[in-house]
Amino acid sequence: MTKVILALTSATLLGLSGCADLYVNKPASPAPAASTAPATPALSAEAQQALAAAQAAAKDAKAKNALWTTAETALKAAEDAAAKGDSGTVIKQSKLVNDHVQKGLAQLNYPLLKIGD
Repeated sequence: MTKVILALTSATLLGLSGCADLYVNKPASPAPAASTAPATPALSAEAQQALAAAQAAAKDAKAKNALWTTAETALKAAEDAAAKGDSGTVIKQSKLVNDHVQKGLAQLNYPLLKIGD
């Protein structure tokens, strides 16, 4: 029984070692040309201003420990959209950031919750 298992294991290892150098002599795929990369469209002036305002508001809220995670997520989405040149999404997400930052800062003025006397 052990001789059979040893023979099967040896045959399997021999077969796998034959596959190990299957792609060794294959030439590498050519690198894409640098000139084929599409240019990203530029953001509108309104989108740039909205993104700058959202970044400043988020920085202020973060300094006061009032930055909500939803505002942080929306800011990241706005920055990603800015990298792609999507002005509409930048404006939409920047408005969401500003809204959530205002609510987070307003939440700082809420009274502390007291339980009991």
